Amino acid sequence: MKKKIVKKESVKINKNLEWVLRLGVFGTFLGHGVFALLGKQAWIKYFLAVGISEPTAQTLLPLIGIADVLVAVFVLFKPLRIVLGWAVFWAFITALIRPISGEPIWDFIERSANFMAPLALLILYSLPKKLKDWFK
Repeated sequence: MKKKIVKKESVKINKNLEWVLRLGVFGTFLGHGVFALLGKQAWIKYFLAVGISEPTAQTLLPLIGIADVLVAVFVLFKPLRIVLGWAVFWAFITALIRPISGEPIWDFIERSANFMAPLALLILYSLPKKLKDWFK
């Protein structure tokens, strides 16, 4: 089997790219997490659009905020693939809720970086092939 030669410049670019993506995901999830912890009222309409009542939405927002902050911290310090997978899923769903709730499709498109950055990290680390790989 041929041994793959990796240039030092390539490794440095990948490390720099990794950190840019990690910081981007960290900022996205920390910022949204803090907004959710503060109970951002503008987000209540997204819950209502999928049949979740306002009192339930107000209860869920801080829990979502905690989850988002945890994602931010994990991605910054220990970017497990399972956390990145959740970040991709959650960011996609929260972007998709915009057009579902009656906002223009552009509100979804504008948020594409929110789910594409964690997806890029997941690809950079290599997509999991086995269940146990999600926890590396």
